[in-house]
Amino acid sequence: MFWFLLLTMVVVVTVVTLAVVGGGGSAVLQDVPPERFTDPLPATRPVGRADVEALRLPMALRGYRMVDVDEALSRLGAELAERDARIAELESTLAGAQAAAVTTGTDLFKQPGDRPASEPADRAGGPARTEEDGR
Repeated sequence: MFWFLLLTMVVVVTVVTLAVVGGGGSAVLQDVPPERFTDPLPATRPVGRADVEALRLPMALRGYRMVDVDEALSRLGAELAERDARIAELESTLAGAQAAAVTTGTDLFKQPGDRPASEPADRAGGPARTEEDGR
């Protein structure tokens, strides 16, 4: 009885192994091509928040494919470096303009058509007020 159970167990294990591995013409587990990075970050425009939130990296045997992760991180790093450089450029331009405005005494935020607060209405082109007009 012992030998019968042992032989039956060996046969069952062999049949299951062959079925899983694909021996005997069985197509239980087929070779599947690995997942690829199908929706990369846009190359024609700057990366936005929605692009980062929609980013889905394909899974690999142990986690994510390193090539895809490295590609996405390098692209995001380049975008951040470009934005940091642009912000620094704009801040230096603004600081230079503010320094020039302080030196010359002009108002940077004055809109065309605005009159200075110290200028009376009659000098700004409005009607002159007199006490006789009753206004």
